[in-house]
Amino acid sequence: MAEEGKFYISVGLKFPLVEQSQMFGKPCFKINGKPFVCFFENCMVFKLPAMANSEALSLEGSKLFDPAASLRSMKEWVQVPYTHKTQWEKLALEAYQYVRSTQG
Repeated sequence: MAEEGKFYISVGLKFPLVEQSQMFGKPCFKINGKPFVCFFENCMVFKLPAMANSEALSLEGSKLFDPAASLRSMKEWVQVPYTHKTQWEKLALEAYQYVRSTQG
């Protein structure tokens, strides 16, 4: 496994009660059965609330997640390249808390 993938896994495993799974055939981490991060094209992808979403999109090379390259990006999901790996844990925490807070 490449360095990017190993780093993705190390970030995802830092959170309690997560499970490794798949989303659109891509590796992901879930909390209570709901994905909050995934790994795609050597980038970590985060499900984020509006404010954090905007901040993540401001990072150079970041973009809305479009797993099928269909021009139908997923508005809450931001794909952040490995060049910003120092931000991955912070963004993963925001994604984890966001998805956890939206569950009943």
